[in-house]
Amino acid sequence: MKLYKKDPEFYGRVFKLALPIAFQSLITTGVNMLDNIMVGQLKDEKITAVAQANVFIGIYHILCMGLGMGASVLVSRYWGMKNSPNGNKEEAGHALKQTVTLMLRLAMGLAAIFAVVTAVAPKAIMSIYTDNPEVMEYGANYFRYSIPTYFFLGSSLVTTIVLRSVGQVRLPMYVSIGAFFVNMGANYTFIFGHFGAPQMEERGAALGTLIARIFEASCIMIYFLCVDKKIGFKIKDLFLKTRNLIGEYFRICIPVLISDGILAIGNSTVASVIGKLSDQFAAANSITATTQQLSTVMIQGVCQAGAIVTGQTLGSGGKEKTQEQGWLFLGLGFALGAVSAVVLMIICNPIINSYSGATEEVKNIARNLMTAISLIIIFQATNSIMTKGVLRGGGDTKMLMVADNIFLWALSIPLGYIAGYVLKLDVFWVYFFLKIDQIVKTGWCIIRLRGGKWIKKISTGKKTDNNNNQKMIAAIK
Repeated sequence: MKLYKKDPEFYGRVFKLALPIAFQSLITTGVNMLDNIMVGQLKDEKITAVAQANVFIGIYHILCMGLGMGASVLVSRYWGMKNSPNGNKEEAGHALKQTVTLMLRLAMGLAAIFAVVTAVAPKAIMSIYTDNPEVMEYGANYFRYSIPTYFFLGSSLVTTIVLRSVGQVRLPMYVSIGAFFVNMGANYTFIFGHFGAPQMEERGAALGTLIARIFEASCIMIYFLCVDKKIGFKIKDLFLKTRNLIGEYFRICIPVLISDGILAIGNSTVASVIGKLSDQFAAANSITATTQQLSTVMIQGVCQAGAIVTGQTLGSGGKEKTQEQGWLFLGLGFALGAVSAVVLMIICNPIINSYSGATEEVKNIARNLMTAISLIIIFQATNSIMTKGVLRGGGDTKMLMVADNIFLWALSIPLGYIAGYVLKLDVFWVYFFLKIDQIVKTGWCIIRLRGGKWIKKISTGKKTDNNNNQKMIAAIK
């Protein structure tokens, strides 16, 4: 049990995957931050409206992450089997394509549901997060221009995760860089009414994001369907028969979707608690949320690298090696959490001060929140790399789903509600209790890792003879 050892090959492999993913996350966060900062030149109510509307859109984003990361568990394992002398290459390759087909169908189905709900009841959605009629109206304006975004965001997001699972990390990064500049230009044009365009303010922010998402999805899907040779997925594969894999897909992926869905609903509930405490608290939280995202991009990269490396190592037959790597990932989590805490404190004031439209009261609340976030992020980094990376990559998705339920709904949200509404504590303690599950979950991850039961068997769903099946899953027996 070593949290660190001199292993250049392991760390090189991790950061070769993590760095492009982290940079892409940075660019994606930058797209969201552009909306906040540019709308932040207007007034508090519009800052709050855009931030709260994006909380709901973020539910779809997290659900798609769940679909993509759940599929990534299978894709990474099948990719390891396909490239292992012990694996059945043809079966693994076919199962990989079936996984992608199921994932894309589910993502587009979810997009349709969210689009309909957003179109039918934008103000009702906003009422979940705020009691202020003006904020509701601005949020509804933002939603009306965001409806098509679900389809483009979903397709590009889940496909990007699949590409990363087979080592294709650079193209999505380059596309995200392009999307960042597209969004910057569109926001500048439509929020403020430049180059002869109408001044659309919060609606312009939504339109700018939509244009960027169209650009991003077009580039990713054209590459995936027409250029990529590793997976070799074509348009005709969208019509593949997938019945034989549905059971395995649901066993591994649906717990991830539920787990991330619970996280999305939990985040939405947290935002509701914060939003209804006061408009100032809500505006301050929107500022700090973006800052927090900027400081954790490397953590997100290592999370996904952890799932990919774990899945591929197990697929090629390295159970003992996987267990050893799990402890190294735990050490990385503690180290990156500490670094992120320092980064937060460094960038805190420059980011907060960039919101020139925010009142001084909002800025002071944001600074207090940053103190709490800097403490929590050490634990958040550690358990995120384990739960969303290593343990998930090992196939331990059902247990993770149960843990997410218990820690969030039985601990964080009740304590946060009591701290805010009953005890009326300072914002530091309200936020601390809303995020206390991050601390408890870290301890649980260490116990789970030590037990070794997190490494699960995965098959391709094909009925093969015993000898072939023995070879195919020898890596995880």
